[in-house]
Amino acid sequence: MDRYPRLFQWFMITAVTTAVTSIAEPIKLHPENPRWFEWQGEATALITSAEHYGAVINLDFDYHTYLAALERDGMNYTRIFAGTYVEPAGAFNIEQNTLAPAEGRFLAPWARSDEPGYAGGGNKFDLDQFNPAYFERLNDFIATAAKHNVIVELTFFSSTYRDAQWAMHPFNPANNIQSIDVPDWKKLPTTANGPEVMAIQEKLVRRVVRELNAHDNLFYEIQNEPWSDNHTFGADINPMVPERNKWFNTTEMTTAEAIAWQRRITGFITDEEKDLPQTHLIAQNVANFRLPVHPDDIAPEISIINFHYAYPEAVSWNRGQNRVIGYDESGFMGSEGITYRRQAWNFVMSGGGLFNNLDYSFFVGSEDGKTTDYQAPGGGGPALRQQLRTLSEFLHSVDLATLHPDNDLVQASPGLVARVLSAPGAHYLVYLEGRTAEQIHVNLPEGNWRVQWIDPVSSSPLSQYVIKATTPVTTLHSPDFESEAAVRIVRSP
Repeated sequence: MDRYPRLFQWFMITAVTTAVTSIAEPIKLHPENPRWFEWQGEATALITSAEHYGAVINLDFDYHTYLAALERDGMNYTRIFAGTYVEPAGAFNIEQNTLAPAEGRFLAPWARSDEPGYAGGGNKFDLDQFNPAYFERLNDFIATAAKHNVIVELTFFSSTYRDAQWAMHPFNPANNIQSIDVPDWKKLPTTANGPEVMAIQEKLVRRVVRELNAHDNLFYEIQNEPWSDNHTFGADINPMVPERNKWFNTTEMTTAEAIAWQRRITGFITDEEKDLPQTHLIAQNVANFRLPVHPDDIAPEISIINFHYAYPEAVSWNRGQNRVIGYDESGFMGSEGITYRRQAWNFVMSGGGLFNNLDYSFFVGSEDGKTTDYQAPGGGGPALRQQLRTLSEFLHSVDLATLHPDNDLVQASPGLVARVLSAPGAHYLVYLEGRTAEQIHVNLPEGNWRVQWIDPVSSSPLSQYVIKATTPVTTLHSPDFESEAAVRIVRSP
């Protein structure tokens, strides 16, 4: 049971907000172009390479150093889990995993009881009592992130995946003094989970929403990878591959009962905020890879549609959604930075407003992210973050709110795939991937244009010149480059 009545908590939130800072409007969809965000009055894309979601719930993780490192490297976004899910050591072959705290170092939203026996060390949880230390650390994390110009995505729940994770779960009846009834842990995030579990979930969501209402650098995500525990198989990515119905070759669709549960969680958030000063964006994680999202797949209140391991089609197939399309987890494709750099450039330059690489160079003892010696199924590190910074600076170098995907600018790019964002007649951003071509043929309006070529790998300028467009098709002369180039074309006097 909550320590304070709801009305008293509201007064406390208002008092703290007034005393500490004036209320700033939370990050929102840009009113003129909702494929991007607006924050502090500026059109914004969120681009980062960030830790594995345990920054708050892992007591040994120094998030002050971590958030300073994100700002230092030009990253403006991080994703954290709320503490309803935690991993054992070695999960998913991650050797240094911030989401797997050392024994006794897991900070959950719920208070510990006087009864020993939690599988991760320490006493069992009392799911009727919240933990003040958790909310203090959570609030401080988000406030510290704001000081470093970092937006926080808070994910309430996650699929459980395996018995090893269930053994650590706070809802496992062996880990709480209520011994709540969970006949099937895969059904935790569904409408079939039973009223006792749903009541605990609702109470947590509402408490978190009240606690965090004053923060402007925050949005919520309902659940991480809901298709993992409750899925139906969708289309194969490549029907020629013999491993059909494997996660890496199939878009798994979330079941109807799991989507219905997500709608209920969304309702708890919006209902709680209707009587509070601020309203925050809500994201829904819909699929791996790509999916043309149907209205039945998401709640109407959803503003951000998130994918994992996303293809550019995740953006192009959902262009009419008038929401941000996000790529909020990459990984499981080795440690080479080239993989995740290309994923980021291809996704964002297709019109995706959010990209998060899962960066394994951040862990306890390496909160500055400078370590390159780590064992994990993904990549990360200073070099990749520098390349993502180049992408962010390239994107924000023009009026972002005016940018839309453009299939008409590039008429021919032999040996190269071109992705274009533009405000036609004013400025164009181009990403080219493939083999160097001597000429690129573009459809520019008449006039003078400044053309700047940039190396996405080194961030170095490759070439710059002014051309005059007089015919429907103008030829751009290309400098030499390895396999990628970015081009900025801006109208010149």
